Amino acid sequence: MKKRIAIFASGSGSNAQKIMEHFKYSSLAEVALVLSNNPEAYVLQRADNFEVPSHVFDRHAFYDTDEVVDILKRLDIDLVVLAGFLWLIPENLLKAFPNKIINIHPALLPKFGGKGMYGDRVHKAVLEAGEEEHGITIHFVNERFDEGEVIHQAKFKVEPEDTLEIIKFKGQQLEHQYFPKVIENLLRKYN
Repeated sequence: MKKRIAIFASGSGSNAQKIMEHFKYSSLAEVALVLSNNPEAYVLQRADNFEVPSHVFDRHAFYDTDEVVDILKRLDIDLVVLAGFLWLIPENLLKAFPNKIINIHPALLPKFGGKGMYGDRVHKAVLEAGEEEHGITIHFVNERFDEGEVIHQAKFKVEPEDTLEIIKFKGQQLEHQYFPKVIENLLRKYN
């Protein structure tokens, strides 16, 4: 029986695509569903391209009902993956999937994490702080932004001439390289 992955994303979905590519012919796992809080998110087109079902929900459904949890349970989801999903995960979802929700963050946590720290905001803060190293963190999700247990970090050197676009690109390369592999390693540990 293949393990089943659900991906939450709010935007373009490049990490979601890398995960769908990685598991497309896998005997271990499959992406069973892509969920988004943004009906205009390009990730929904990416899911469609891979013939992966998608579901769009609003704030009320996510925070005030069990709609999303019920869908994930009905689909026998083994792992919930946040790939550029910007909302805090509600308690009902955390309880339904204990230690089964992971996130990727575009910085070396605990630095440059927390509410409002996502995308270009993170990279700008890194440049403004004059950091010599930057990278990514894959971590378990808890009730606070970017504070769950770290699963994997990968880093790169920030060169003096690096621009926002360059460090963003370097970080995204690491995300695409490591996120699918970390997901696969986690799923291999699950019974």
